[in-house]
Amino acid sequence: QHNLLVRSASMSRLKKANAAIQAGSAAEAEQAVAQAISALDRAARKGVLHENNVARRKSRMMTKLNRLKAAPATA
Repeated sequence: QHNLLVRSASMSRLKKANAAIQAGSAAEAEQAVAQAISALDRAARKGVLHENNVARRKSRMMTKLNRLKAAPATA
């Protein structure tokens, strides 16, 4: 049950970060991504999520965030 709470919290933060990235606000997205990374790292440290799974999710999230940040500069 404890693992379920940790997993649920990290997945909720991940969804909020992805929603912020989709909304297009770089400042909000950056803050949400930082919170999501923290939650994912906590889950990996506790053994709830596998380290490679967390690394993959963080990498994909950062790629999306970096794309969002770069978009206004090129437009």
